[in-house]
Amino acid sequence: MRSHVHLTTQDLTKGYESGPVVDGITLKVSAGHRLGIIGENGRGKTTLLRLLAGDLAPDQGTVTRHGSLSLVRQEMPFQEHETVGDLLDEALRESRLALSELDSAAEPFDEQRYEQALAHAEDVEAWDAERRADIALKALDADHDRSVALGRLSVGQRYRVRLACLLAERADVLLLDEPTNHLDAAALGFLTERLRQHPGVIVLVSHDRTLLDDVCTQLLDLDPTPDGEVHLHGGGYQAFKEAKRAERQRWEQRFAQEAAEHDELADKVERAQSRLQDSWRPPKGAFKHKRSTRAANKMRTVARRLEELDDQRVTAPPPPLRFTPPELEASGDLLHATPLEVPGRLTLTEPISLSAGEKLLVVGPNGAGKTTLLNVLAGRVEPGHGTVHHVGRVALLAQESSFEDEDATAREVCPRAGELGLLTGTDLARPVRLLSTGQRRRLELALLLSSGPHVLLLDEPTNHLSIALVDELTEALHRTRAAVAVATHDRQMRTDFGRWRTVTLNSPSRSREISVASETGLLPSTGRCAR
Repeated sequence: MRSHVHLTTQDLTKGYESGPVVDGITLKVSAGHRLGIIGENGRGKTTLLRLLAGDLAPDQGTVTRHGSLSLVRQEMPFQEHETVGDLLDEALRESRLALSELDSAAEPFDEQRYEQALAHAEDVEAWDAERRADIALKALDADHDRSVALGRLSVGQRYRVRLACLLAERADVLLLDEPTNHLDAAALGFLTERLRQHPGVIVLVSHDRTLLDDVCTQLLDLDPTPDGEVHLHGGGYQAFKEAKRAERQRWEQRFAQEAAEHDELADKVERAQSRLQDSWRPPKGAFKHKRSTRAANKMRTVARRLEELDDQRVTAPPPPLRFTPPELEASGDLLHATPLEVPGRLTLTEPISLSAGEKLLVVGPNGAGKTTLLNVLAGRVEPGHGTVHHVGRVALLAQESSFEDEDATAREVCPRAGELGLLTGTDLARPVRLLSTGQRRRLELALLLSSGPHVLLLDEPTNHLSIALVDELTEALHRTRAAVAVATHDRQMRTDFGRWRTVTLNSPSRSREISVASETGLLPSTGRCAR
């Protein structure tokens, strides 16, 4: 029974050089609840997860945890000597110790000790742990030889191994940071079902709109609100999105009304003060003194109302970041690839051509060669057989990247990031090393867009981006005159691009051959932003 499991915070606060990131959060998540944390990039989602895990110490407030806990970060730290088996051993350690304790209590038999050991083994489902691990590793395409060093695996492979270990571990409290970034359709289905069945507490950060709808019982919104507090929302993401739109509209209307009333009252006070200072007197006649007294009293009444209004006024709604992509000009045939082969990684049996405005969706399971195909089309990987011909600038947004100078400010790296609505003025002034993972991704996108590409190749473009930006990017890709090819596992984006021409890559067990199905008919990678 895990009814005792819960996670509670009281006035939780954490700040960095730029100010508070997590500010006064109080919440309680009980067993059976699955909390999704959402908000723009840089709002403190990852920081909050690390505070909940005890990985960071708060500046103020407390975190109370009842039950065992596991955290899976976006990027998994590891030691060079560590292997897949080491991760698995750590995940199964408690189950193995529980079974060992049960054996020790049975021979010689100690009834009290045996009952305690049995209860603990049943609680962690120790007898099923090895099988759970095998199932999770296979389902997440992470079933590598246990002796393989983690350093030999890609970022995505390491992440899937850690995620599989977490699911096998059966911790009471699961903390997940962007768990869908490296998962294909089959793995997404497996993860979704496991999370829905989890009897304890789940707190997850995700841009995956489908996952939020399918899994979460509540959403915690870290974006600004009229009262300055964070709020919990019931229902799925779509319901939240509509509620957030209505809240923003009410906030803007209230601010405008209060601003107008403030200006009117301030004008009345100013005029009344001016009359008194000019030795104003009422017209000749009776009750002169009373009329003079009423004028001063009226001014004081208006002044008090103005003071009350100022105390209660909502703050101005901060202007949201709105992605404003540049107009990308392109014409004619832009890219042509003959049948291609990269031994052991990719076999393309049919040619691919892209003209201005044409859109291509690349789909397939992990390991089928999607990233390899985009790298070949971009000229970053030489094929063993076949050729790729470009006309104009071809750009690739890779899954993972780095910046040459981490100490340079975001504005120095790309002055146009603010103009494109991808970073605020405050974030532009910060060194790259202090940006969140999502903000760095935004900066990378700004770099690519600023070069005015003719062919845009995007490899998992939703990774690390906020949901609002994903929606805006989706719309921009529909409209752009550049040729576009997108490889993605994001279920909502695949639905949004469902009318695009599709390239389907087979799994490795089917020789990774590619078939091109015709259903219808913005960005280079550079070290510095084009000025």
